[in-house]
Amino acid sequence: MKIALIGYGKMGKEIERIALQRGHTIVSVIDKDNRQDFDSEAFRNADVAIEFTAPTAAYDNCMKAFAAGVKVVSGSTGWMSEHGEEMKRLCREEGRTLFWASNFSIGVAIFSAVNNYLARIMDNFPGYDVSMSETHHIHKLDAPSGTAITLAEGILENLKRKTAWVKGTLTAPDGSVSGTTDCRPDELPISSIREGEVPGIHSIRYESEADTITITHDAKNRKGFALGAVLAAEFTATHEGFLGMNDLFKF
Repeated sequence: MKIALIGYGKMGKEIERIALQRGHTIVSVIDKDNRQDFDSEAFRNADVAIEFTAPTAAYDNCMKAFAAGVKVVSGSTGWMSEHGEEMKRLCREEGRTLFWASNFSIGVAIFSAVNNYLARIMDNFPGYDVSMSETHHIHKLDAPSGTAITLAEGILENLKRKTAWVKGTLTAPDGSVSGTTDCRPDELPISSIREGEVPGIHSIRYESEADTITITHDAKNRKGFALGAVLAAEFTATHEGFLGMNDLFKF
């Protein structure tokens, strides 16, 4: 498979390493200083482009790839709330293909399935209140993380007493804390911590007067995310439309 990389930071380099290990070819690498290469023949010849950049760049990157006739796998978060419906329409009505996920880790996909199942169980036990926290490196721009929002949406779908998620506290890299976890009974607070080079920790906590149940996913490095992105690219090469982790993994 011929892969184009959009974004060549730590994640892009890890994706490149795993893609090459799996026998794929990197035909184009686009970063901040060579965006003109979206118009290159090398990029147009890619079977799939894998895009990991920033919320402010992701939409334009996808549109440029679509214009070149290239399918996209995107792991950029913080932009789908504004452009998600347009992306779905382009895939549905104009034949574009986008595989988007807030997190490509296989472990997170499993964790998400467990989260949904636990929420269905806890729907029968109103004495437990639920909250969430996520911790990421200091370079991450969006808070809460896209993964936390996806996990929260899974809870909302399965726990009838919660109707919306809200931002909880934000602990900045300097240790200062803003925000609050005080919210309405039907709201789910998500607290965020930004420290060091943490790849990602997500914890979901159910608490009652008697005890606490907590499930946590703790990423050790970027390998799981990168492998999942390459697996998604392999899937996307032979599928069309607006795709996600539920299409790749049938739990």
